[in-house]
Amino acid sequence: MEIASPERHSLVRELAQGLHIDPGDPAKSLQTICLASDAAPFSGIIATDDAVVELAARAAEQLGLRFNSIDSARLSSRKDLARSQLENAAVPVPRHRLISLTENLPGQIHGFSFPCVVKPLNLSASKGVVRVNNLQEFVGACERIRPLVSDQTDPFVSRHLLVETYIDGFEVALEGFLTNGKLTVLALFDKPDPLVGPFFEETYYITPSRLQPEFQRLIEERVAAACRAYGLMEGPVHAELRITSDEAWILEVAGRTIGGECGHIFDLALNQSLEGLAIANAVGLPLPEVRMAGAAGVLMIPIPRSGMLKRFEGVEEAKRVPCIEEVRISARVGHELVTLPEGSSYLGFIYCRAETAQQAEMALREAHRKLSFRIDPVWHIS
Repeated sequence: MEIASPERHSLVRELAQGLHIDPGDPAKSLQTICLASDAAPFSGIIATDDAVVELAARAAEQLGLRFNSIDSARLSSRKDLARSQLENAAVPVPRHRLISLTENLPGQIHGFSFPCVVKPLNLSASKGVVRVNNLQEFVGACERIRPLVSDQTDPFVSRHLLVETYIDGFEVALEGFLTNGKLTVLALFDKPDPLVGPFFEETYYITPSRLQPEFQRLIEERVAAACRAYGLMEGPVHAELRITSDEAWILEVAGRTIGGECGHIFDLALNQSLEGLAIANAVGLPLPEVRMAGAAGVLMIPIPRSGMLKRFEGVEEAKRVPCIEEVRISARVGHELVTLPEGSSYLGFIYCRAETAQQAEMALREAHRKLSFRIDPVWHIS
């Protein structure tokens, strides 16, 4: 197995000794991957991040590997293209509009109702996503997001934002795999915290979902329809949806696995590693039958305020909460923390297993209450 990443100086051996690519230079990165395949042919390819989904598609096409088309990969990693494609396919998505940062901002929002959500075209982890309730907040949000996209390799992405109607509903996430276009759902996660803005930090993921079976079926149908509309055929799928009283609205369908360390929840929920399932799927092996016993959950520990992390306490107390399996503090003491919308990271993760979803949620909340973090202000000299 070969891992391609930009982490040339990583302390993680698999990254440091793997292929070193620059996602900002896709042509050179593609050449690096193809040269490595000439020396030792690959059996499959997996994209684990939005930034490399299209690169993976190009490499798969050149190497003759099972994967998604370049067009479908681009759709799944560009929010503006994705919204238009789904709208044309009659898949429910929020009303949306493309906004140019080089043109008069107030004039471009004319006729669009508030509240609405402003977001970059391709960033993930809710970075740069802001709910606005009036024209003044809209202009302020655009100016706040502007520097976050200014360094994007694609000039179009660096000069445009997406604005879409805010949907007041319950949010869920679906994780699954596609094989020859057929969607297999691994898990449906409830997000029990109300995500109403102005920023949209992920916190709790709890599975199995407590939604009624008819809504769970509707969610699966909507995600499968979105995959067909994009032309996605193979590999992992991570989807985010908002659920209202009568509909499941697509917020995102990405041709990748769930981000970061959240994937560890599958070790607990299914006794299967997400990485192992992804590799099996990529090389054409049938996915093993996975069954979840009980419930599982993860808390992405939110950053309460920006500043320098000085110390943290309560980890051992949190670990002793019934049903808690693991507490990982990934933020480093002495490092600066940045909240949303500029930031995109977490203090760490808490994992649990329980008999029911309600017990899992209660355990995570209790463990979170045991933790305390000292974060001191950081003064930047301009």
